[in-house]
Amino acid sequence: MTQPLCDDLMVQEQIVGPWQHMVGVIMLNQTGRKPVKTVLPEFLSRWPTPEAYIESDPDEVKSVIRSLGFYNIRENRIRKMSEDFLTWDGEDATELYGIGQYGSESYRIFFKDEEFEPQDKELRRYMGYPYPLSHSEYVRCIKNIG
Repeated sequence: MTQPLCDDLMVQEQIVGPWQHMVGVIMLNQTGRKPVKTVLPEFLSRWPTPEAYIESDPDEVKSVIRSLGFYNIRENRIRKMSEDFLTWDGEDATELYGIGQYGSESYRIFFKDEEFEPQDKELRRYMGYPYPLSHSEYVRCIKNIG
């Protein structure tokens, strides 16, 4: 068993390459960061490259990622993204299967060193931008003031 990722840092801050980043982003989709920080190191120790992953047994992968939920969908997304990754030009991450705005913005921040104002609140916080409060966050703040 490998060590979980550090809890004080974003998953993306602890990833070494673009493919691993995209795997992490897919794992983070509809899942909290803490379970991903436990599963991702084991996943990447077994399948460190897209080539190794493409050769993997889907059932073995599902057994590793099962605790994240949606394991059939995740395994399929990671597999298709990995196939796309082999011919990807490294520019627009949304060209990769299963990578949306969050994954694209994250890639631009952590691997392309671009300066821009991201939409996701965690990426905004990381970049030092204020983020709009949801209604429930606003109500909580107002109650704490009064």
